[in-house]
Amino acid sequence: MPTWSTMRTALAAAAVALTVTATAACGTAGPAGAGGGGLTLWTLENEGINGVQQAAVDSFNAGEGPDIALRTYVNDPYKAALQTAIGSPNAPDVFYNWGGGNLKGYVDAGQVADLSAALDANPAVKDAFLPSVLDVGTINGKVYGIPMQGVQPVSFFYNKDVLSAAGISTFPTTWQGFLETVDKLKAAGVQPIALAGSQPWTELMYLEYLLERNGGPEKFQAIVNGTPGAWSDAAVVTSLRQIKDLIDRGAFGSNFSAVNYDNQGSQALLTSGRAAMELMGSWEVTSLNDNFPDFVKAGKLGWADFPAVEGGAGDPEVIVGNPSNFYSVAASSSDVAAATKFLIDNMTSPAYVKGMIDVGQVPAIKGLDQQIATGEFADYNQYVYKMVQDAPSFTQSWDQALPADVSQAMLTNLSQVFLGSMTPEQFGQAMDAAAQ
Repeated sequence: MPTWSTMRTALAAAAVALTVTATAACGTAGPAGAGGGGLTLWTLENEGINGVQQAAVDSFNAGEGPDIALRTYVNDPYKAALQTAIGSPNAPDVFYNWGGGNLKGYVDAGQVADLSAALDANPAVKDAFLPSVLDVGTINGKVYGIPMQGVQPVSFFYNKDVLSAAGISTFPTTWQGFLETVDKLKAAGVQPIALAGSQPWTELMYLEYLLERNGGPEKFQAIVNGTPGAWSDAAVVTSLRQIKDLIDRGAFGSNFSAVNYDNQGSQALLTSGRAAMELMGSWEVTSLNDNFPDFVKAGKLGWADFPAVEGGAGDPEVIVGNPSNFYSVAASSSDVAAATKFLIDNMTSPAYVKGMIDVGQVPAIKGLDQQIATGEFADYNQYVYKMVQDAPSFTQSWDQALPADVSQAMLTNLSQVFLGSMTPEQFGQAMDAAAQ
């Protein structure tokens, strides 16, 4: 069986051949200047967001200097194409990324420009970003990624009618209260939690939050640092045992491994009342509105923080998820200064920020309280914005924060824990070995 590393290499090679096709099919090119001395910007395909990005490109191209061509790609081909192109003459000048470990690999290879001096020279721009988010684009004290999209914290979403019918008036704020809520829902004949267990990244959210609550941020930082034995730490084992307790209580039902998020399987459980809640990122609201608009418009959707764990060493206001997505500048760009100027001029501009809010994004920018207080999703957007502002730290999703090979091993092994074929202790041993 091919290793993940081999498969990833093959995917990257295939992506090079597909790059031209993907660009033509999914992307848009800016005005004159896309060739020759022009610059390129690579990002993911998203109709609403791409319109805001193109407007920023058009504004930049109206000035002096090289033009930028915007090119968009679907998710998986993009990752493979970028991995191959970034160190070649075909590298984009500005490229979309997830920050953290995803960005660090390119930084370590010397393929990303340091943006620190440009931000220091423009303190109004630097100070505009939420610090906990800008930190995710900062590697070894230097800024290599600038936030360019909305914040994406993970929280619980619940069906108000289901909780009310089970006699639950408020969402629990402690772990013991959460377990009692699970038991009440089970007794009422309702599956407590919708889980798209066919995709392990949905299961990872529970481990991410429980480790933060049980052990504090230093436990995951030890994992990131590659500290020997970090995966077998008592806080990791405790967190996995708490997950096993949920499984044994029937919190996720008996068929969660067959449920898929991409085809709205878990959302169907939530909106139909067959399940009471789901742990998911902030994109859940937009996705539910797209796929189950009547449920959202009826005011049946509620949201709440992940509970605090009694006796845990972690701060209950710490959040996990995707702090944002980032733009970085390739060190090999023919005009690093111009590419950097594009980011400095646009990522905090009123037009760009308003454009993002208008398409349902909550930018990682300070002082947006009034701007996000109106519109269809004002209540939720204000909740998200306050959550991120108040958070002492924002831990990036582990599958983005860790190297790709370690991340894949983690997701595979975590799935085995959820299926009952691996114990918490065996998970720690397997991951310590994979991280060596």
